[in-house]
Amino acid sequence: MNSTKCGCQTGENAEANFTELAPVLEKYAKVPGSLITILQQTQDIYGYLSLDAINYIAEKTGIMPAKIYGVATFYAQFRLQPIGKYLIMLCKGTACHVNGSDMIEEAVCEHLGIQDGETTEDGLFTLNNVACLGCCSLAPVMMVKTADGEETFGNLTKASVKKILDDYKAKNA
Repeated sequence: MNSTKCGCQTGENAEANFTELAPVLEKYAKVPGSLITILQQTQDIYGYLSLDAINYIAEKTGIMPAKIYGVATFYAQFRLQPIGKYLIMLCKGTACHVNGSDMIEEAVCEHLGIQDGETTEDGLFTLNNVACLGCCSLAPVMMVKTADGEETFGNLTKASVKKILDDYKAKNA
């Protein structure tokens, strides 16, 4: 394996690991101002932006890795760590806040043993507080994203959120 001092893959092995990213880079690598698009599509493909992916993008676009990392850390939409199979997006918008989203967050945290931005040890769940999901009439609301799509749950209570989480756990038993 070719590697640099940081342990990042380069050369042929990196090419093999990023075959799904190749069409994105073919389309956008030379287009000025397309870095955010490249990062978004990379995250869509791999679930997060690994250091290897950042270095690979730098190699293919000619943009310094530090600049790419700076953009990735500036915008809250980007993740630098893998997420769980189920990404829980808990709405913290005004309607949800007024209707108990803090109580729902407490229930999720207690039930799964994680905090906002963390992933359970088994890799099943990641909790992500978000500004608004746009489902204000259903407040408090959370969305669970999976590889197959997303599901929105509204009018949550501590009991209902625990049941929802247990149902997702049961799918993996």
